[in-house]
Amino acid sequence: MTTFRRRVAEWRSPSLRQGTLWVPQWFPKTAVVCGSREVAMAFPHLQQPSFLLASLKADSLNKPFAQRCQDLVKVIEDFPAKELHAIFPWLVESIFGSLDGVLLGWNLRCLQGRMSPVEYSIAMEFLDPGGPMMKLVYKLQAEDYKFDFPVSYLPGPVKASIQERVLPDSPLYHNKVQFPPTGGLGLNLALNPFEYYMFFFALSLITQKPLPGALHIRTSDCAYFILVDRYLSWFLPTEGSVLPPLSSSPGGPSPSPAPRTPTMPFASYGLHHTSLLKRHISHQTSVNADPASHEIWRSETLLQVFVEMWLHHYSLEMYQKMQSPHAKESFTPTEEHVLVVRLLLKHLHAFSNSLKPEQVSPSTHSHATSPLEEFKRAAVPRFVQQKLYLFLQHCFGHWPLDASFRAVLEMWLSYLQPWRYAPEKPAPSSDCQPRAVSERWAPFVQENLLMYTKLFVGFLSRALRTDLVSPKNALMVFRVAKVFAQPNLAEMIQKGEQLFLEPELVIPHRQHRLFTAPPFTGSFLSSWPPAVTDTSFKVKSHVYSLEGQDCKYTPMFGPEVRMLVLRLAQLITQAKQTAKSISDQCGESTPGRPFLSWLGFYSTDTNGCYPANDLDEMGQDSVRKTDEYLEKALEYLCQMFRLSEAQLAQLTLALGTTQDENGKKQLPDCIVGEDGLILTPLGRYQIINGLRRFDIEYQGDLELQPIRSYEIASLVRMLFRLSSTINQRFAGRMAALCARADFLGSFCRYHLMEPGLAGRRLLSPVAPGSAASRARGPRLSLRFLGSYRTLLSLLLAFFVASLFCVGPLTCALLLVLGYLLYAVAMTLLTERSKLHQL
Repeated sequence: MTTFRRRVAEWRSPSLRQGTLWVPQWFPKTAVVCGSREVAMAFPHLQQPSFLLASLKADSLNKPFAQRCQDLVKVIEDFPAKELHAIFPWLVESIFGSLDGVLLGWNLRCLQGRMSPVEYSIAMEFLDPGGPMMKLVYKLQAEDYKFDFPVSYLPGPVKASIQERVLPDSPLYHNKVQFPPTGGLGLNLALNPFEYYMFFFALSLITQKPLPGALHIRTSDCAYFILVDRYLSWFLPTEGSVLPPLSSSPGGPSPSPAPRTPTMPFASYGLHHTSLLKRHISHQTSVNADPASHEIWRSETLLQVFVEMWLHHYSLEMYQKMQSPHAKESFTPTEEHVLVVRLLLKHLHAFSNSLKPEQVSPSTHSHATSPLEEFKRAAVPRFVQQKLYLFLQHCFGHWPLDASFRAVLEMWLSYLQPWRYAPEKPAPSSDCQPRAVSERWAPFVQENLLMYTKLFVGFLSRALRTDLVSPKNALMVFRVAKVFAQPNLAEMIQKGEQLFLEPELVIPHRQHRLFTAPPFTGSFLSSWPPAVTDTSFKVKSHVYSLEGQDCKYTPMFGPEVRMLVLRLAQLITQAKQTAKSISDQCGESTPGRPFLSWLGFYSTDTNGCYPANDLDEMGQDSVRKTDEYLEKALEYLCQMFRLSEAQLAQLTLALGTTQDENGKKQLPDCIVGEDGLILTPLGRYQIINGLRRFDIEYQGDLELQPIRSYEIASLVRMLFRLSSTINQRFAGRMAALCARADFLGSFCRYHLMEPGLAGRRLLSPVAPGSAASRARGPRLSLRFLGSYRTLLSLLLAFFVASLFCVGPLTCALLLVLGYLLYAVAMTLLTERSKLHQL
């Protein structure tokens, strides 16, 4: 700190106020080439704050992390806002990285307390909501500084809207769009310090790519994830009716940013609807709002920034285009991104549920209610619902069909269950039955109907394409079935569907209504509007605002979805049987079998084996878990959709579970056509997911079959050329020997004749007669000598013989003699079996 304080003292020397040119000792001497007037004219950017910035930049390259943070704390405390505003953009970028992802910053997404405890502790203390960085933000906020943020780094729909000179829906962007000057390079937003800081903080989740070594880091242990949780707890408190006080300079409290246009009450967002008119950017207005709104401007800004940067990557028009299979994805979220969004949703539920009971209903609203309480009521339906729905729709339709979808699934289920985050905790029941969902949550279910119904259908379509034998996939089906089977929830969803499908009555006071998306302007502190008591209207308005006026709604409890549920139940039953078959197959195999098979003592044919999956890696315990998950999931689905035992029995019979002679292998589901077996959709699913397969055997010339992994390719080719030369030269003699009727003829036929095709299974249903009897003449095959197993067996034999002092030549003679005895015995057995067949 001594060197830094000396620099600061030199920089603040009175010589600066006397009009003479002063250069600190650490500034390059080559820069002093002329008088102060000439320097100011030639280098207008070399103003006083630039010296401080240059010093901090130099220290960032030379000093350790802890020392740099101590220097920054001292600078924030000692310097006024006029001198700090020049270093603020550089400091924010040095912490969170550049917007283009080139500069990594402090790499908060990989910083963990157990891996780097010192750096983690310092960073968390510096960036804490009550820490030095926020003090800098509030100090600059008090002076009303603005910082340019490039529009090109905003989410796609927002960027496109601004570039088309259309004001985005969110009030976050109002009065902030700055047109470039003549010859400018692009549009910018003029943000206050708090907004600028939060924009960078939120976008660093998306723009900063994780390092290769960060793939195995738990997101919940990282500094970024914990900072998100701290910011949410600080600016969206679940206790009390006011925010913590601002930590600004002693000069006074920080003012709020420029207020928004109060044309529509904030509290009415999502509750009272008028026509939605897009406004041109040139019509931005600035109107003084109620000063009481200053209490929650930080809460509103934080929530809007998080929602816009993390969720607003898809518009309704973009979502409708993405339904095309040829559409190109514009933005693909990561698993870490989804986990952070889930943290936001869980906290928002706790934030909204912290309302006092007398303040939950809009009809009890009074002017005495604090702005924070009003904000709690409107936060989720106003800011989150539509953008989250489009975000989830994209994830359900485009996320890979693997276990990583669990993150998306849990985020969705967290949003569907706000009662889990309610402050009141009912006493657990004495029996093991799940608690019924209270009728208090019926409005939430109805006003989020599509979140329950359409996304459930989307999950069904995913589940029908996944391998349910995998324990991870079985767990996801179990989780969804368990959540939707909670007592009273299915009834609430059915009631919401009935309200939506209820025909619109022609009543005078209803004739003027339009089902449109809610408006997006206004202040939050105007008087609360009259409550909309028409529940059917609210449900229809919700559906039309998310899907558009011409949407086609598929009821969750209608016949189409019921058929999908029946198909899923069928696949669950099939997966349980397949898991049992795999378990039985694994139980029969011995630990030594793979090694013995490699040596040639067991067949290497894998036609009857299932492909590797989670069960192979986790063993019998995994099979037990899979069976439990699928059993409970089937039970919950039967409860929800009232499936009877008779229907389940029909499903089991329809599976075609007839087993073959060994009691385990099952063919895929097929129907018999003119040209043989034809796969059904269920059969295709079984093959794709490795649940069943056909027994496929090579039925061509054994000498020409592809080189196997247990063979030496070059040696096999050389032996094939050698055997082909021998066969061509001695073909006549071998044919004469094999034609003999004595023992020598039988011995030669055993070694030189290939088994007839008539005794082998022909699996192809097409023209079986044409391939039935292409008999080949006698020939010598040396391919077995090109196998690793044969060569290793010979080496082991010579090694064992050497242990007993048997030389190589003697060992070779013994091996030949032993094989001759074996061949004689096999020849006699073969001839005897042929006599019995006759």
